[in-house]
Amino acid sequence: MDANTGLGLGIEQFNRQDFYACHDTLEAVWLEANPTEKNFYQGILQIAVAHYHLSNHNWQGAVILLGEGIRRLKAFRPAHQEVETESLLQTSAALLAELQTITPDHLPQWLQDVEPEKLAPRIYIQEK
Repeated sequence: MDANTGLGLGIEQFNRQDFYACHDTLEAVWLEANPTEKNFYQGILQIAVAHYHLSNHNWQGAVILLGEGIRRLKAFRPAHQEVETESLLQTSAALLAELQTITPDHLPQWLQDVEPEKLAPRIYIQEK
């Protein structure tokens, strides 16, 4: 699978909240990417895996991977390969900040109370 096809498929999977599949797709692209692009793909896939961890009530995994994904994507703001990285960074940073205000044992209750859109992030593509 070429990088453009893989990125497009990974974004579709991310946007329908199929975070595990998104990870697998983008990992395949990441493994073949040139060194300067690796952080871009890895940043997105780490944010996807963070959401997967949230769905399994893994607070620590979610917090760690959100932080790593954000750190990797910052170099690609505001957009890269037509992906609006700035919006993904903003929603991810807001989620990370909110998660850091609770303890791991409060995550199940937080997940019940949180606004659904916080758990349904989207990756946007720039219009041509």
